[in-house]
Amino acid sequence: APYQARNREMSQSNIKTQPGQYLDPERERIRAENIREFTCRFRVLIIGRANAGKTTILQRVCHTTEQPKIFNVRGSMMDLSELSPTAKRGEHNIEDEMTFDSNPRYVFHDSRGFEAGRTSELEDVKNFIQQRSAVSHMKEQLHAIWYCIPINNEARAITRAELDFFDECGTGRVPVIVLFTKADLLDARTTARLVKSGMSIEAAARQAKEESINNFYKSFGHVLYAKKYPPANHMYFRDMQNTMGDCSVLVKETAAVLSDDAILQLFLSAQQNSLSLSMEYAVKRLLLFDDQGQWGKNEEEVLATIKNVFTYFPHVVSQNQVLYCDADNRMVWVLNSM
Repeated sequence: APYQARNREMSQSNIKTQPGQYLDPERERIRAENIREFTCRFRVLIIGRANAGKTTILQRVCHTTEQPKIFNVRGSMMDLSELSPTAKRGEHNIEDEMTFDSNPRYVFHDSRGFEAGRTSELEDVKNFIQQRSAVSHMKEQLHAIWYCIPINNEARAITRAELDFFDECGTGRVPVIVLFTKADLLDARTTARLVKSGMSIEAAARQAKEESINNFYKSFGHVLYAKKYPPANHMYFRDMQNTMGDCSVLVKETAAVLSDDAILQLFLSAQQNSLSLSMEYAVKRLLLFDDQGQWGKNEEEVLATIKNVFTYFPHVVSQNQVLYCDADNRMVWVLNSM
């Protein structure tokens, strides 16, 4: 099997784990197998140093405040009381799968950021990406990478080791999105500087958000795009400590950088929380009307198109439903088959 347990010393991370509790190992194993067998999940590798905000990002994407459940390469849920001291600190194997009960259609893998002078973490990530690219089943492939870089410390905004990732780690068709986290701390410093220059507090606060990220990008952020393997895009995150923090921009941007339509449909199914996003891509890819806004398809073409549209809503329409088209009245009926 391509994902048998490897050396436990391999790439460790800093995602926090669920506190110890009573577990029925066999029941959890069967549950995990059922999820893997019957649910095609969207797989994300999240990378970042300690305190980069990775756990918070994942919680916001999955709309929860709970900690993730972690499954090892054998499919068994890991009990905190049985983990090694490093795992108790939130450091675990990059092969381990993390899920949230609020949305089990996402599966996450975690790698801590790359420290200067150490190459083992980067090599482990390279191997992980290569191995996941080699598997034939979509549900086992890696679909996206979110790279978290905290920008609250301008003296250490982007490390040499992080730049090495974009110089050395080709990800093939797997898009990398850089998440510049803790941008609100830059805002505070920019506000203070603007006030010191004579601006009112209110005006400085309004201007600080845009100015702080513009200054950061000019000084640091742009260098990522000069590397051999630049990111597909980047974005900034503020106030993620707020339990109502919004990650919809990350969901939308991830959809935008997915070039494979089957993987896009998988992602739209996984995210579940934005019906408008599914509708947007269904309309973009599969229009029913011609350039004059007229119903431009015959009955057979309409049914084929509607069936294709429903592939963007696999969590809404089941396989035992049948479509009937009334082309004259421009209506499509969805009925349950017997």
